[in-house]
Amino acid sequence: MNGSEFNKAVIHNYVHLQPYAIRLTRDMQDAMDLMQDTVLKAISNREKYRHDSNMKAWLLTMMRNIFINGYRKKARQNTVFDNSENGYLLANNATVKNQAFSNITQQDIQKAINKIPEEYQKPIRMRYEGYKYQEIAEEMNVPLGTIKSRIFLARQKLSELLHVYRED
Repeated sequence: MNGSEFNKAVIHNYVHLQPYAIRLTRDMQDAMDLMQDTVLKAISNREKYRHDSNMKAWLLTMMRNIFINGYRKKARQNTVFDNSENGYLLANNATVKNQAFSNITQQDIQKAINKIPEEYQKPIRMRYEGYKYQEIAEEMNVPLGTIKSRIFLARQKLSELLHVYRED
């Protein structure tokens, strides 16, 4: 299967991802993010796809794994091991993080955002701050589809600029 056939197959199966993504995330915007992450990962792992296998099942499995890994990562960030004799795992929302690394990363992210075209900067900053797509569209007086597209393209550009931090 060549690259364009693979991309067409992924796009053809894109509609099957949404119900599952919504079921996993229970939020439409998070589901859309999960779908985009899944498609991006599928395209970047095209060589791992076997042409004789089920594309839909491959994508859904990938989506589930992305969701589970994200959930586990969030859980690990909020869990601390208590060294008392009982040895409990405690949820800790006040974990002290390494500020030096955090600041360097934040500075690099801000520099990268400043390098992308201006039309992508405001939507990606607002999304990072926690705004929903609809809120961003209303604030910028731009159609919702345009905002989604700009954020998707901004993420791609940031991924390219921040490739040093990827865990490939």
